[in-house]
Amino acid sequence: MNPFYELLHSISSSLSEQELSGLKFLCQEKIGKRKLQDVTTGYSLFTLLLEQEEIAHDNMEFLKYMFQNLKRNDLLTRLEQFTEGGEGDPAHGLDAKEKGKLDIAFDIICDHIGKNWKTLIRKLGISDTKIDRIVAANQNNMEEQFRKSLLEWQKSKGKEAKVDDLIKTLRACRMNLAADYVEAGLSQLESNTQ
Repeated sequence: MNPFYELLHSISSSLSEQELSGLKFLCQEKIGKRKLQDVTTGYSLFTLLLEQEEIAHDNMEFLKYMFQNLKRNDLLTRLEQFTEGGEGDPAHGLDAKEKGKLDIAFDIICDHIGKNWKTLIRKLGISDTKIDRIVAANQNNMEEQFRKSLLEWQKSKGKEAKVDDLIKTLRACRMNLAADYVEAGLSQLESNTQ
């Protein structure tokens, strides 16, 4: 799949309804009002902008302008990472084995930690501001809020994101059962690959 489309897809899923309305307002001169009325998702807005050739993988000025107006510095950072070759992927730079371990760990952690997930995310070093932004973008979906927060941690750590750090942090937060489940899941993965 085209990395630029993957980036737009990822950005689209992180937009709140209010932010989408703001983007539509900023696009009024680029896209007709009738077409904008049919836009209900970030995907459809980005598709129209691609069709109008207002954005492209080598022309992201209008995207930057829109995200600056929304005050979404996290999205601006992702665009910069994409431009610099990081392609905005939180797992960029991780070896395949560690990425696989993190994916399994994220699944297990999301299944076994409930309403106290913010404690873990704060302990991993994600600020309350970022947590609030993730919560606002994924209202009424606690699992998605938690998963996006874990991906934010992975992105912030880059190549240094390790499952062992997650397990240590789980234990520091007294979430020992979840840590045990992660260790069991990883040992099962290793025994299946041998």
